[in-house]
Amino acid sequence: MSLDVTFRLRLGDLDLDVALLAPSGTVTAVLGPNGAGKTTLLRAIAGSVAIDTGAITLDGSTLDEPPGIFVPPERRGLGIVHQDYLLFPHLTALDNVAFGPRSKGRSTADARAIAADLLDRVGITSNVKVKPRALSGGQAQRVALARALATDPAALLLDEPLAALDAGTRVEVRRDLRRFLADFAGPAILVTHDPVDALALADHVAILEAGRFTQTGTIAEVTARPRSRYVADLIGTNLIHGTAVDATITTESGATLTVAEAHDGAVFATIAPSAVALHHGKPEGSPRNRWPTTVRHLDLIGDRVRVRLAPPLDLVAEITPAAGAELGLREGAPVWASVKATEIRTYPR
Repeated sequence: MSLDVTFRLRLGDLDLDVALLAPSGTVTAVLGPNGAGKTTLLRAIAGSVAIDTGAITLDGSTLDEPPGIFVPPERRGLGIVHQDYLLFPHLTALDNVAFGPRSKGRSTADARAIAADLLDRVGITSNVKVKPRALSGGQAQRVALARALATDPAALLLDEPLAALDAGTRVEVRRDLRRFLADFAGPAILVTHDPVDALALADHVAILEAGRFTQTGTIAEVTARPRSRYVADLIGTNLIHGTAVDATITTESGATLTVAEAHDGAVFATIAPSAVALHHGKPEGSPRNRWPTTVRHLDLIGDRVRVRLAPPLDLVAEITPAAGAELGLREGAPVWASVKATEIRTYPR
């Protein structure tokens, strides 16, 4: 069983043109900046918005294929977990979860038995008669997950399921969610802004930017070779693109870098922030790449200072607070930067 999504949809200013295959028994995390179309993607799969062209199929059955096929949301066999839970406020936790089986024709007794078992599995046994307003955020999220599983769905859609939780609760619920997703037989698509969620929960990652998937693959594949600034920022590295001739890369701005390996043609290059050294004056010694620049921004993150540098190369350096104080760094201050050729990773665009 797999979920095959290949469609185009225009909604307001959004032009969503995507192709994604979510295999059975796997979790595919969709990450991207605000406005990229992540939630619209889930809405189209769920059937709350119709696609313009293309097709959505689940286990070989077509859910949406204009102009002749459109399966209503309630008949798509999907379980959905929303960011804001959308629990029925007038129903108890038990009856919220039992609602799905009841809507499928199960008796009240059977539906409540199914709900009680699922709530026990997610750790809500003592709160089955409590209404949503009396539940904590973590409890409400567990009830929402149980409700999504109660109809034995063929696929799961999770829209920022942990976003509304505080940091402590998120860790606990993420652990529980990982366990349930590992046992789920069908495909699951997880929309998230948090790379930690993707790392902890997903088998595959799809990066959605401006309505297009810019990169897909395993987490290791995507993080090893980022192909956009968004992905580079997500994993905390510098990304440069330019044209290589032998061991020299020339960027679009005309800056050059010497690298350790020869390439020819369009390439990406990544530089870890910790590999960017900063100096008072022109550095001596081994670095083959050195240039004068200025400090654009300073950010203290934990025990490190992240220094955003001005052109000719828009890079981030990461140094200790002691090193920053010794250099007298401040916004607008002149500084020299250097990077060893061996610290630059290159790969074709």
